[in-house]
Amino acid sequence: MTLLTVWPDTDPGTVEVRTEDPVEIAALLKRFGVRFERWELKELPEGASSEQVLEAYRAEVDRVIDAEGYIKVDAAVMAPRDDDPQWAEQAKAAREKFLSEHTHDDDEDRFFARGAGVFYLHLEDKVYGVLCEAGDLLSVPANTTHWFDMGVRPDFVAIRFFHDEDGWVGDFCDTDTAERFPSFDELMASR
Repeated sequence: MTLLTVWPDTDPGTVEVRTEDPVEIAALLKRFGVRFERWELKELPEGASSEQVLEAYRAEVDRVIDAEGYIKVDAAVMAPRDDDPQWAEQAKAAREKFLSEHTHDDDEDRFFARGAGVFYLHLEDKVYGVLCEAGDLLSVPANTTHWFDMGVRPDFVAIRFFHDEDGWVGDFCDTDTAERFPSFDELMASR
């Protein structure tokens, strides 16, 4: 189940809102132009490729493309590979890429087909931690300050939508805000 936690941006020890109600989550985020939806999960084969994931969700993907005008769509697959000694270092590097506050010139739409991750949205004077799980679509509007945490052992499949061929391009904010808030692993453990 999705979890939304809201803190003052100066006090990660004070939780102002904590809810798993998808209607409440959508309503709280909508006032900032953030779209939150739940999609019915499709069965994916073990080790599904990006192409297989996109094909399983073709109708939903096409609906988002038609509505939002995206020109590039892919599926990011992160799964633990205990038989690969380099996997831990690759996972750490992938995680660290997104852990600092940043913005994009493009919207950031993500649908979680499997697994989980947390988008932290820094909106006005609050941080909204949206723990997305399988079935969640979150659309972060362009120029919204945010960061993402996939945990120390990333395990998810996420469909990503882009308005240009360059894909993910971050403009980092040079703040320490993200370091002060509970991590993906801490939020998962608190459930």
